[in-house]
Amino acid sequence: MTEKFPVINSTLSPNELGKLIQQKYGLSGKTECSIFRLAMNHLYIVSDRENKYVFRVYTNNWRTKSEIQEELRLLLHLKDTDRQVAFPIADQSNQYIQEIEASEGTRFGVLFSYAKGTKTAKFSSQTSFLIGQALAKVHQSTENFELKRMSYNTQNLLDNSVFRIKKFFNKNISEIEFLEKMSTFLTLKIQNIDKPEMRYGSVHLDVWFDNLHIDDEKEITFFDFDFCGNGYLCFDISYFLFQLLATNLNEAEYQEKAESFLKGYETVTVISAEEKRFLPYACLAIMTYYISVQCERFDYWTNIFLNEDHLKRMVGNLKRWISYNKIEIE
Repeated sequence: MTEKFPVINSTLSPNELGKLIQQKYGLSGKTECSIFRLAMNHLYIVSDRENKYVFRVYTNNWRTKSEIQEELRLLLHLKDTDRQVAFPIADQSNQYIQEIEASEGTRFGVLFSYAKGTKTAKFSSQTSFLIGQALAKVHQSTENFELKRMSYNTQNLLDNSVFRIKKFFNKNISEIEFLEKMSTFLTLKIQNIDKPEMRYGSVHLDVWFDNLHIDDEKEITFFDFDFCGNGYLCFDISYFLFQLLATNLNEAEYQEKAESFLKGYETVTVISAEEKRFLPYACLAIMTYYISVQCERFDYWTNIFLNEDHLKRMVGNLKRWISYNKIEIE
């Protein structure tokens, strides 16, 4: 008998997964399960007559069970405080995390509510205002809410990230030299922050159009808190503005939407002067981290496009932001 060949990342059968979910959560015999996206994690759409859910299967060796538990603790806290988020759903045994024995080892799965509305990068400045309001309400609940997960500091965002990027590309190219110089610059900026003036707590760290649904231009629902951790709340504000610029090539349109987003946010809570001063820099540190994550998870997700040309495009977006905000990296 031939032994099964080892694998690092398998795709679970949606039909068999649907049967498991139906059994565990007591859904009807009309339950259907289909693949939605195979990326950093694998997402499945689950429908049971009129009800719709998302089942996330974490890739092997990506998140520990305790890290996932902390993500879910944050989401349940946000749900309890009436924030607009997709939330985890417990099974009939009141368990939120399913352990699935796949070919590569144990994988964890969680069933989430389906966020109302649709996803679009082309939203109005009025919708941008609503996104700002919704994010501010989330931050009201996450300020001083500490997670037993990664803290987004200079070590994790910059030092470790640049090390991983250099190790992956293993050559001295101008883009890596730029990231090293920028990292040194950003480290000083972060070290010189007036901490008492900066709100701190749990952050989403990936707030952009791909991780929120807009329902009838009226209601915003956030999802995918996979990168949640501890950090300055303005990280989320800065990252949204960066992604807004990246998806709006017309800078006048970007400016209108950015101002509307910030106005919406400040109808709920104030962004301090120190936070506003730091906004142009925060997203640069986050993007350095995300480039390193792509390098780290190369074998699982990004091997199709992660090459020097991709790095040039990523750094090009950073440079566009730097130019727009008139940042001079010393």
